Amino acid sequence: MIKIKDFSTRSPKHFEKDEIKKWTVDIVEQIGELQNVLYAERKHSVLLILQGMDAAGKDGTTRAVFGGCSMTGVQAYSFKKPTEEEFAHDFLWRVHKQVPEKGIIKVFNRSHYEDILIQYVHGWIDDDKREKRMAAINAFEECLQNDSSTTVIKCFMHISPEEQLKKLTERTQNPKKFWKHNDSDWEERKSWDKYTEAYEYAINNSKIPWHFIPCDQEWYRDYSVAKVLKEALENLKMKMPPLSSELFEVK
Repeated sequence: MIKIKDFSTRSPKHFEKDEIKKWTVDIVEQIGELQNVLYAERKHSVLLILQGMDAAGKDGTTRAVFGGCSMTGVQAYSFKKPTEEEFAHDFLWRVHKQVPEKGIIKVFNRSHYEDILIQYVHGWIDDDKREKRMAAINAFEECLQNDSSTTVIKCFMHISPEEQLKKLTERTQNPKKFWKHNDSDWEERKSWDKYTEAYEYAINNSKIPWHFIPCDQEWYRDYSVAKVLKEALENLKMKMPPLSSELFEVK
């Protein structure tokens, strides 16, 4: 049984910030090169899920990790409260419309897991409904991997309550971050223990495993996600497509 408290929210003590930041620059450059091959080959797609508590750094991670990529082949989508139309369908209806086509890396800022996290924490679904939705999520993700050659990468953005407090407070004091402030974030913070239980349920019942990303230090957070993504792209064993012979046909 995986327990969130057993994982650190910080880097190993022997890791040096300056050295890791240099490694990250190199990894980000490699991601850019690999993403170019992914887009050209068009045989695979990648879905990167960034899921975690408020202020864990999902937006910042996305900016940092994809700094070396062409935006033509990278897309991001942030899941908000479902619309009336989305509520009128099954909970995965709005999610399936956002999955990446071949050649594309898609980033989910939050995801379909909201439907077994926030909805369960607030009592909008019960244990039975959560179990059924978890089964549907596993089937959905396996379908993406097996039927459409989509690599699903799930990152749990692991931030401590102490660091989250700093981040949320900064949003009320730094004019450049006022736009990020949301009163509901403070309300959700009161349910920290309930969210921890909900995340542990999702993590322990997922067929595709999660990566724990320590988020108390931005430099190590960015490195951790970049490293996971680079390794996943390398595992695809991609190749640039050859020159088409049609270019040499005499008309």
